[in-house]
Amino acid sequence: MSIFGPIFGSTARPALPEGATVIDVRTPAEFAGGHVEGSINIPLDTVQRELPRFKAITGPIVLVCASGNRSGQATAWLRAQGLAHVENGGSWLNFR
Repeated sequence: MSIFGPIFGSTARPALPEGATVIDVRTPAEFAGGHVEGSINIPLDTVQRELPRFKAITGPIVLVCASGNRSGQATAWLRAQGLAHVENGGSWLNFR
């Protein structure tokens, strides 16, 4: 890592878990403006009704949004529903 990382932020991108499904919980308009290639758009306000869809995903799930706030909310709710293989990936920009 560069000595400038702590000052300017690291340029290293986090790695997605192998076989991960990336779910973007931003609005459809935000998603249309740019997203992680291959990600699925399930807006935060629809996560509860899409629970069966989340349960059907067998591998790791990484949730993203603009800043990590909405994906954090969705992660907490999904974990409370018993989905242990869900992670908050933070901003989708971390993975583009």
